[in-house]
Amino acid sequence: MLLPPERTLFVRGDTPLLLLADAPVHDVLPLLAAPGEAVPVCEGWSIVPRLTLCVVDGPGDHGLVIPAFTAPVLDAADTVPGDMAGWCADAERAGGAVVLSMDRLPEVIDWSALLAPGTSRGGFLPAPA
Repeated sequence: MLLPPERTLFVRGDTPLLLLADAPVHDVLPLLAAPGEAVPVCEGWSIVPRLTLCVVDGPGDHGLVIPAFTAPVLDAADTVPGDMAGWCADAERAGGAVVLSMDRLPEVIDWSALLAPGTSRGGFLPAPA
């Protein structure tokens, strides 16, 4: 399933973040843990971060392809535009990325709000070696 880049936000950082809005895989991703607990690893899911396309692959027929080259990227500071090559390098160093799916993209990246129960689904998706 192709997810339009305007329904995504790639955020650079030590552990990169990919936000998905109104994604068709939303209900298949796991619920987030209780506040204060670590972001779970999404068993059976993986992410393949590339400059032109980003693939989020789930169990069975579930998955997404995102035209990453035209997708919005923010630097870790959340105020400066970033670049997809940098995000891909962050994901390679981290061995994957945190992928969170929600109804709509937030105006401000607030980790406590994003990780609050009932707000998002997802977790850490490892990148295949």
